[in-house]
Order: sequence, then structure tokens, then C-alpha cells
Amino acid sequence: MEKALVGGGCFWCIEAVYNRVRGVQSAISGYAGGARKNPSYEQVCSGATGHAEVVEITYDPSVIAYEEILEIFWEIHNPTTLNSQGADRGTQYRSVIYYYDEVQKEKAKASIAQAQLSWNDPIVTELSPAPEFYPGESYHQNYYNEHPTQGYCHVVIAPKIEKFMKKFSDKVK
Repeated sequence: MEKALVGGGCFWCIEAVYNRVRGVQSAISGYAGGARKNPSYEQVCSGATGHAEVVEITYDPSVIAYEEILEIFWEIHNPTTLNSQGADRGTQYRSVIYYYDEVQKEKAKASIAQAQLSWNDPIVTELSPAPEFYPGESYHQNYYNEHPTQGYCHVVIAPKIEKFMKKFSDKVK
């Protein structure tokens, strides 16, 4: 198993999609990239910790490649909006790829260049070495599956899942 660590707005959205990807063992919502150890959701939401909402993806590279993980990433958020996704605003919602080694770094650079061809505006996704990952509180885990009728889930997350399932039908569990 290998890991990928990405952020693209609210972690509920990213986690909900990756939990439906064939070859993904787990997708865990959490925080990374800030100065505070073991931050809480409230601290991260204040913007004062420097953390981003991220998802740690554990996947089987014999089933899905890192490049495919990133291909999905570009489709499920807007990488051209700085520190925001839709109505979610703040540095905690930034687009970010954290890499675990030089191979991931080079693959991510190539992926950014390829993704840029699909966007008119410049991609502003941060590319940085993977910092310590802090899992989010238990009530954030598997949020969409636990609350599918909640307003945010219905209006924001469900369309992202539908888009993923339509575009990547061959990668759905």
C-alpha cells in the first residue's frame, strides 16, 4: 500500500469521492501543513493554524496509480481558486498536493502541467513535502455516507460524486 495526501476544499468532498475509488483502501479526513500540533477543527477553521483540510489516501498501486489519484483530484475541485472552493473560503480550503518522496513530487509536477491544459486560469495548487498528518475528529470521518441528506452533502458533495462516477466509471468500486 502507498499513501497520497491532497486537499481541495472541504475534506468531506474529497474523502467521499476517494472512498468510492477502486484500489483505495481508506480515505481519512484530517489536517496538514500548519504549525500547531494536533489541531482541532475549530482551530483549523479559524485560519490561525496554517493547516489545510486534507485527505490521506491509502491505495494499492497495483490497482490504481498515483497519477490516476491525481487525475481524479483535478476533476473534483477547482485548482485555480486561491484558498477557496465554492462558498468555502480560507487558507484551510487551499488546493494542495503533499508528496512523500521525489517520485511523487515529479509525478505531481507532470500532473500539474497536464492539468493546466484544461484550465484557462493558472493552477494555484500548492506542491510541498508531506508534513505530519493529523486525522480529523471522528464525526468528520465518512461524513457523506453518514449524512447523505444533510444540505451540504446534497448540494455540494453529491454532484462531485456524480461527476466522478460518470467520468471515471472504470475506477468506481
